Amino acid sequence: MEQVEKNKIIEALIFASDEPLSLKDIVDILKMSEEPHLRIRMSEDEVLTIIRELNKEYVDTKRAFRIIQTAGGFQFATLPDYAVWLGLMAKEKSKRKLSQSALETLAVIAYKQPVTKPEIEAIRGVNVDYMLNALLERDLITIVGRAATPGRPLLYGTTKTFLKHFGINDLIDLPKPREIDEILNDNSFEVEKELFKRLGKNRLTDEEYNGDEQSNQNPTENENTQ
Repeated sequence: MEQVEKNKIIEALIFASDEPLSLKDIVDILKMSEEPHLRIRMSEDEVLTIIRELNKEYVDTKRAFRIIQTAGGFQFATLPDYAVWLGLMAKEKSKRKLSQSALETLAVIAYKQPVTKPEIEAIRGVNVDYMLNALLERDLITIVGRAATPGRPLLYGTTKTFLKHFGINDLIDLPKPREIDEILNDNSFEVEKELFKRLGKNRLTDEEYNGDEQSNQNPTENENTQ
């Protein structure tokens, strides 16, 4: 395979990934194809060299983005020079209403946090890449660390913005799943009713909720992410 094609493949992998890809991640992906002629065997140093070549190309062609190293991996990022316009775009997006799918994803995170993407998808039964990005953009959720499980997937949790947005003081103020139907049918719980109309009815059972309270006591490796 030509070197130019290898560069494009690595570029595509980093571009399409929702999370930073480590050099090891990239090396493993390149050689995992079931088709022998599509397997690419490269060292981490070779991958790093290609990333540097790509960044040099972006500089030479005066592109508005670079591949940066962050959170133990590599991902695309725009240059600080364009922060003003990106901020305006983010502000405009924040005015749009969240979809029902995003609200349901947010409900799962609110109750199960800290929770990984695979765990969210197991509960919702659908891919949640788009929903997570939408919630991250609005600062309703954030990355709180990595799970101490194989692959160390990212852990998601809600933010202070989430609390402010839904008018609640603390996560302990969220109704337990078994209370939701009662709240929705009780006119005396106006605040909670509005919360769950907006948040989306959580699909967790009481058994899952209680089990999660115990699972949240399991050790996880938290780390600061920027």
